[in-house]
Amino acid sequence: MKKLNEILYKTGIKVLIGSTDVEIQSVCFDSRQVNSGSLFVAVKGTTSDGHLFIDQAIRNGAIAIVCEDIPTEKVADITYVKVINSSHALGVIASNFYDNPSSKLKLIGITGTNGKTTFVTLLFNLFRQLGYHVGMLSTVKNMIDDEEIAATHTTPDAIELNLMLRKMCDQGATHCFIEVSSHAIVQNRIAGLEFAGGVFSNITLDHLDFHKTFDEYIKAKKAFFDGLSSQAFALTNLDDKNGLIMLQNTKAEKKTYALKNLADFKCKIIENQFVGLQLNIDGEEVWSRLVGEFNAYNLLAVYSTAVLLGEDKTKVLTILSNLESAEGRFDYFISSDGIIAIVDYAHTPDALKNVLTTIGDIRSGNEQLITVVGCGGDRDHSKRPIMAAIACKLSDRIIITSDNPRSEEPEAIINEMKKGIEPQFSRKVLSIVDRREAIKTACALAKPKDIILVAGKGHEKYQDIKGEKHHFDDKEILREILLNK
Repeated sequence: MKKLNEILYKTGIKVLIGSTDVEIQSVCFDSRQVNSGSLFVAVKGTTSDGHLFIDQAIRNGAIAIVCEDIPTEKVADITYVKVINSSHALGVIASNFYDNPSSKLKLIGITGTNGKTTFVTLLFNLFRQLGYHVGMLSTVKNMIDDEEIAATHTTPDAIELNLMLRKMCDQGATHCFIEVSSHAIVQNRIAGLEFAGGVFSNITLDHLDFHKTFDEYIKAKKAFFDGLSSQAFALTNLDDKNGLIMLQNTKAEKKTYALKNLADFKCKIIENQFVGLQLNIDGEEVWSRLVGEFNAYNLLAVYSTAVLLGEDKTKVLTILSNLESAEGRFDYFISSDGIIAIVDYAHTPDALKNVLTTIGDIRSGNEQLITVVGCGGDRDHSKRPIMAAIACKLSDRIIITSDNPRSEEPEAIINEMKKGIEPQFSRKVLSIVDRREAIKTACALAKPKDIILVAGKGHEKYQDIKGEKHHFDDKEILREILLNK
């Protein structure tokens, strides 16, 4: 419970009608969650406008309204606050309401198309082993030390986010590592947060259903770094052609990492095998259980971040050598007859290319690589043929199937993917709408020593079909089929 005048600090007030000397019991942007004594923030969203629900919020007990457009007909004894941007104000208000928890933690945000979940998971596990109380907010799960909290979005809404950060502070956490999605940046879900550092992994084609153009997507990522303070650090991947763009206008301390260019933090791959990576990081050799060049980048970024946070280099490298990747990220097992089965979250062209290239670098060439892949419904259509083309070029066999078709027809998605298949590759392509049958077929085609990659879902335990989520676990199905083969 806080006074309204306390939680409006830095919200960008344009017009104020009524008293700010009122006690606020809760902050809401969904009128259905409003109770007596609530502050309702009317946000203009992509699918609905909170301004249409102001009257409903007042009927439910709201005593103050924050909005961009004050209603023509006002209710007596209700405080109306007009701001420049309601979604930005919501983030600032949520932060103020929960006593600015991000300022009491070392909050590190990671943004980029691929690698965010692996990065925050590795950092979380590293700092836990370094002896800290740590929080993590990721696509897979949210954690406060050993306590797991289910994740519903890559980045939670501003109220939920600040509530979780408050809980972390109350439980003694000193650090929190968070995935920062482009959606969250544009929708101001991280507004009002104080970051100790920001990290950029890479940027490739994705989310153009939301951002419309690649340039807008880049600008969204860059906005995160533009908002960092001079007390923070901004760490970027120098090997990504857009890496330096992220640093152009930031006030933060600028740092770089790279495998292929001269950077503040350097790494070289010595060996890359299915059992792990042998790396040279900043002149020190280290073995990791993780696989592939993309994980070399993840490990280097994690090491760089830890050093920038003041941790001992040798201790960090020692712990890194024992860490495992996030669930569903190059998650593999070997069957009793020697078939290598890999599950990976790769759902963008670049991520799929990375995992297939990694497999190609490690394999002997005498075995088949069978790839099962699909594309999600109600998402960017442009990447569908590209992903099919990549799978064809880098696999011996490819099975195109369903992957969270949502409201779309799976056959329509598959047909869009097939547009990317060049005639010379058509013979090695199968289309099987049912994902279980597609995985079963891949297992039937596989001989001992062959490699099966099931891409797109990774850690997910469901198929999203026509608004319903049905239990579906790629790794569970692979194990079941290969065990009975």
